Amino acid sequence: MYLPEPTVQSILAAVNSKQAGEGETLAILLAEGHSLDLEELIETLASSGYSFFGGVFPGLIHDEKSCRQGALILKVPVVDKPYLISGLEGEDFALPPEWDNLRLQRDKKFTALILVDGLAANISQFLMAVFNKLGDAVSYLGGGAGSLSLEQKPCVFTAKGVFLNAAVVCFLRWESLLGVQHGWELIMGPLIATRTQKNVVFELNWEPAFNVYRRVVEKDSGKELSADNFFDVAKGYPFGILKEGAENIVRDPIAVNEQGGLICVGEVPENAVLSVLKGSADSLVNAAVKAATECLPAGGKDVKMAFVVDCISRALFLADAFNNEVVAVKEILRKLVKDQPVQGILSLGEISSCGECFLEFLNKTVVVSVSYE
Repeated sequence: MYLPEPTVQSILAAVNSKQAGEGETLAILLAEGHSLDLEELIETLASSGYSFFGGVFPGLIHDEKSCRQGALILKVPVVDKPYLISGLEGEDFALPPEWDNLRLQRDKKFTALILVDGLAANISQFLMAVFNKLGDAVSYLGGGAGSLSLEQKPCVFTAKGVFLNAAVVCFLRWESLLGVQHGWELIMGPLIATRTQKNVVFELNWEPAFNVYRRVVEKDSGKELSADNFFDVAKGYPFGILKEGAENIVRDPIAVNEQGGLICVGEVPENAVLSVLKGSADSLVNAAVKAATECLPAGGKDVKMAFVVDCISRALFLADAFNNEVVAVKEILRKLVKDQPVQGILSLGEISSCGECFLEFLNKTVVVSVSYE
């Protein structure tokens, strides 16, 4: 259910209409353009006895539209309660001890839906810890919550409150097929990230990172790149981290700091092999179509939900053409979901496993999922 102008009372009414019972919970996904008092919403829902979790995102996807305000409310069957993992600003976070006794089935891959503060410093380490604990016993789907302003704020929530530097993980009793593509193509590389710290790249090929990156971008774009216009220009020139046998993992440089370090969404390992990428409207939309097509083997199954996690910076880069991407995905998925809407989030980073691949935190990527019983 999509609410274009949510209030605490309209969300409560929608939640009441969902009639979530035992073994079900509610995912409440908010676009940051809402004017809700989140603490009031959480207190109201918690006092009513509902199980719920959610996040605040730069935008939402509903059917054939991207929305910068509103709320999506999804009722989902779950293995257990939603789990909150906090402390992602450091490396001493802990996974819930209850996970040792999760009732997962080896002959059926449930889906781990993960919402994380997209500006937390240790997302990749967190996901590595999750994968080391659960491996390929589940499929993974989710994205980074937060604000398009890139100002870090509390953005994921459960009945316990709203949090920053945190993640919520909920295990759905649905299996999922996933398609993951980005469509960005190499224009320069390889480059070695010779000095990094978490999500900041300080040196490329032993030179100040901003100097190297600026030379590449200015030559290709014909635009001058500075700290002031960095985001507007750099949104068209992400980094790719070399991944053998697969598309590069994209890292989105979003700002330059006072030391000339390039601040990215997600960590960049020291000595990683990078390239500078570039895309076009056609290449990105074609990639989204390919991602949706990868879900078509779900035909004939009892499909319960089609969900898209699409990077907000793809939407900004594509501008008016972004609706072409959303419509193209819907046209492919129409064969599976018929009259159901395609729903999703515009995220600060995407979370997915694809096939037997390792769990990854992605940027500028589209993840299409179809969940079924």
